[in-house]
Amino acid sequence: MIRRGQWRSALRWLLALFYLLAGVAHLRTPEPFLAITPPWVPWPLQMVLFTGVCEILGAIGLMIPRFRRAAGIMLAAYAICVFPANIHHAMQGIAIGGTALGWGYHAPRLAFQPVLVWLALFAGGVIDWPFGRRVSRES
Repeated sequence: MIRRGQWRSALRWLLALFYLLAGVAHLRTPEPFLAITPPWVPWPLQMVLFTGVCEILGAIGLMIPRFRRAAGIMLAAYAICVFPANIHHAMQGIAIGGTALGWGYHAPRLAFQPVLVWLALFAGGVIDWPFGRRVSRES
């Protein structure tokens, strides 16, 4: 049976890789991210670049025990902060690279956002749920 620590470690590596690649994508090719940025966001290019830096720093932080907890909290907050862009992308049907992604993409993407928040908190060692110690109901 896989232990909680093994799950946390595997998910930490996976999440760090995901955020590292996403951060690099934000910096190398900001155009798709600019396209889905809601119009009310100030300085869209700078925000896209800033979010890329946040993703990279969060990925690095997850791998350094001293910064792991802070990185988990930061990445969870980050996932909440970028959620409006995902909603805007879905609701406006914005085409990326000439391809409009339908609800077959957007519905799972939007539904996965709370999982991403949980994953950042779990990988960062902030929470143990649902792998925490079970409390006996015996009196």
